[in-house]
Amino acid sequence: MSTPTEQLSAAGVSIWLDDLSRSRITSGNLAELIATRDVVGVTTNPSIFQAAIGGGAEAYTAQISELAASGASVDDAIFAATTDDVRDAADIFTPVFEKSGGVDGRVSIEVSPDLAHDTDATVAQAKELWSTVDRANVLIKIPATKAGLPAITQVIGEGISVNVTLIFSLERYAEVIDAYLAGLELAQANGHDLSRIQSVASFFVSRVDTEVDKRLAAIGTDEALGLKSLAGVANARLAYELYEQKFAEPRATALLAAGGTLQRPLWASTGVKDPALPDTLYVTELVAPGTVNTMPEKTLEATFDHGVVAGDTISGTYETAHKVFADLAAVGIDFADVTQLLEDEGVEKFIASWQDLKNTVREALNTAAVAR
Repeated sequence: MSTPTEQLSAAGVSIWLDDLSRSRITSGNLAELIATRDVVGVTTNPSIFQAAIGGGAEAYTAQISELAASGASVDDAIFAATTDDVRDAADIFTPVFEKSGGVDGRVSIEVSPDLAHDTDATVAQAKELWSTVDRANVLIKIPATKAGLPAITQVIGEGISVNVTLIFSLERYAEVIDAYLAGLELAQANGHDLSRIQSVASFFVSRVDTEVDKRLAAIGTDEALGLKSLAGVANARLAYELYEQKFAEPRATALLAAGGTLQRPLWASTGVKDPALPDTLYVTELVAPGTVNTMPEKTLEATFDHGVVAGDTISGTYETAHKVFADLAAVGIDFADVTQLLEDEGVEKFIASWQDLKNTVREALNTAAVAR
């Protein structure tokens, strides 16, 4: 009997772990998840690094001491610690990367969240992260803000693989795909091998339900309450419909024929926030070929333990998904307002985590300096 994670992989879903820490790397835990849970990639974000470095200080003590001795700044120390972790994780995933022809075995690292509204600074740091990690299987995460869109194009145009993050609306997702295609065109003009450039578009799921359900509860009618916990999955399914449509258009097919790769949809924020919902909801209801699901470990273990994988659960659902949004509008949900709020909050949360990380590292550097 195959396991649910094996079944998920067989259905065309790449399982990525939404977490990374030095202790996962050095203890062998990451390698174990690759071997036993079918994990073929890792995503990180500022909140994950804050939890890793803030909660696992011992794993970083020696490096922090060395950095303190060299007079490193807080920003330099964070850059060194996080890029080292990502490089080491990328090395662990190298066999997966090679076996998958460069599609999987990917490790993501994000540009500083306080650059989310600065195109030029995002491009500069993306290039610095790419060259510093210096591994073909890294993905540079860039948020899908208005300032992030031209940065995505420029970075792809440099031949750098990109994970586009914080996507909530179909409208912004369409712009992300266009930014990717423009990047491939630029890369082609710059003489890059398009087949070596990979990209994923991270579409956030559970946060949509959290915000919409709060608004539906405030409306309080039977019609509104009957729509709870439907928006997140419906939104993601319509994203897959858009993906199928956009990559079948002549602009995309010409680039694919020239060696370009599909920008795969990635389901992010797949940990269930509402305890009344099945804990594998955002995994089993979003199964389709050529997708990625990045899961917190709790969701990964729930899926492995009792996930029911019933093949493709996206194709053929588009009419129902469109009706969900028609019904949400009918009861008074302004979904454009929901998604803009979620994007703004997403950037703000990552900035807050980044500031917490800076404070943690600052204290560690000061402690190490005093101990010398």
